[in-house]
Amino acid sequence: MSVLDLGIGMGQYGFLLRTNLENANLFEVNGAEGRLRPREGWRVRIDGLEGCAGYMTPVHTYAYNNVIISNVLDALPKIADNSYDFVMGIDILEHFTTADGLVFLDHCKRVASRATLISTPKIFHAQEVEANPFENHRSVWSAEELATKGFTNILPNDESWIAIYSSSAADTPR
Repeated sequence: MSVLDLGIGMGQYGFLLRTNLENANLFEVNGAEGRLRPREGWRVRIDGLEGCAGYMTPVHTYAYNNVIISNVLDALPKIADNSYDFVMGIDILEHFTTADGLVFLDHCKRVASRATLISTPKIFHAQEVEANPFENHRSVWSAEELATKGFTNILPNDESWIAIYSSSAADTPR
């Protein structure tokens, strides 16, 4: 299994992915002794893209196989089609202009062989962060706009649109 986490911020989703998807494979237990399994023994590849190098913490080193520090819109075009089973962008879409957001969604779908999950606030929250302009909010999205890009499965949530795009490849047995 492979996951690409976009706009990883503090790395909390990478940590949750690692501990839940890797599960028992994270540790070797032999009787009364247990230890963290070497990274080479992990079965799940979790990569991340982040625009702000200053956000990197030990969580990132632990949770992610690879972290690319780059503007997501510069890095995504360099990633091959269907490179990851699952792509997720949680609270990143609102940081793009609408035009760039549409390009971002297309790249997410192209890179994911199975599914893409996007989460974005339902209402606009003004946000300007001088230290990290990637954090500035530039757009707000509707369920209809997400649906035009194929994100038609909307999970119930009062605060955010949590929308899923399933790739046609996801229907093909592996």
